Amino acid sequence: MRATRRRRPLTRVLTSSPGTRAGRRELAAKVSYVGSPEHKDTPSFAGPQPKPRPDASICDRDLAERQEQLTEWLRAAIEQGAFGELMEGEFPRYVWCKDGDTVYEARLVNSGQGTYKGYPLLQDEWPAGLTEKK
Repeated sequence: MRATRRRRPLTRVLTSSPGTRAGRRELAAKVSYVGSPEHKDTPSFAGPQPKPRPDASICDRDLAERQEQLTEWLRAAIEQGAFGELMEGEFPRYVWCKDGDTVYEARLVNSGQGTYKGYPLLQDEWPAGLTEKK
């Protein structure tokens, strides 16, 4: 896992005001998952040359060619209100999705286009209340 350079740990807290269901659905339709070679150790849709950072978590190789599914997960998480308070323009900076025993954090990489990259979190990093989101 990443060796943080932060002075304070990242607070992973779900938004207390996720907006309306219709508003979340509209927002979700605008986002997409583009990934990042920084979290890959194999070629993928994010780039033919993986460039993993030494402090970055590595994504599951089974997801290397499933960009459409990852975009669906991202959109579903936004529709459920599984995102943080911090916004960049109209998009939440952080969005969380749970798949099986893994929670992924998606981070906004382009606030003009609504594109995200993502990576798995350790269980002690999961946002409180995420497992109750349906």
